[in-house]
Amino acid sequence: MYPEIFSLGPFTVQGYGLMIFIGVMLGYAYMLANLKHHGLKSDDVSEMFLWCFASVIVGGKLFFWLEDPGAYVREPEKLFKSFGNGFVFYGSFLVTVPVLVFWFKKKKIDPWVGFDYAGIAGALVHAFGKLGCLLAGCCHGKVSEGANAIVFTNPNCHASPLNTPLYPTQLWDAILLFTAIGIMGLMKRKKWFDGQLFLTYGLVYAIGRFFTEKYRGDEERGFVLNGLLSHSQAIAIAVFSVCLLIFIWRYNTTRKTHAV
Repeated sequence: MYPEIFSLGPFTVQGYGLMIFIGVMLGYAYMLANLKHHGLKSDDVSEMFLWCFASVIVGGKLFFWLEDPGAYVREPEKLFKSFGNGFVFYGSFLVTVPVLVFWFKKKKIDPWVGFDYAGIAGALVHAFGKLGCLLAGCCHGKVSEGANAIVFTNPNCHASPLNTPLYPTQLWDAILLFTAIGIMGLMKRKKWFDGQLFLTYGLVYAIGRFFTEKYRGDEERGFVLNGLLSHSQAIAIAVFSVCLLIFIWRYNTTRKTHAV
């Protein structure tokens, strides 16, 4: 695809970086528009995004390294060589959640309310990030013999093999995430309880990711149960189960409170 959009002298705009930038700006604007009703300002939102950025990096890299810890034990120098490549979304997700809980409490905002804002903002960053993956060729699919395939020809992209039809897994994930954003948008005005939007994001993405994962072609992600499930599929099952249980608990608790 287009790992490099254009260059101006020594400055090059990368496709992945551009998409992430667009997603972050949209997410920032959404959080600012909502958090200002709680008395927060742009500096506060910037602080939150910095905390989230650090959490995404730490969690994403930690889970990436844990996919093959033996390799890094044998060759610890790979920890630094691989730092610029490879992130696991669920690692970023699982580390960012407790950090946001801490931040919302620090700012005296009900975390359930805050997470509904963060669900849409985070999904925006995530969705545009997947479009960035499509441009860069990372998170690519397996070889496909069907008509719904995409061919990467740019030698600078991360897809492999080149000049071969591959499943467009990045595009599928992006569509999945924009669908989740649409669902959350429809739910926003008539939600049953605070936290519903964020939990819906977790549920929708976990279901979709479980199925799109089987078409991924970057085998280095790692597998469990003798190859039955990828690491991300196993985490997707766990995330779906936890989100569903919390969803049911929150729904029942809210209904009982309103009944009283």
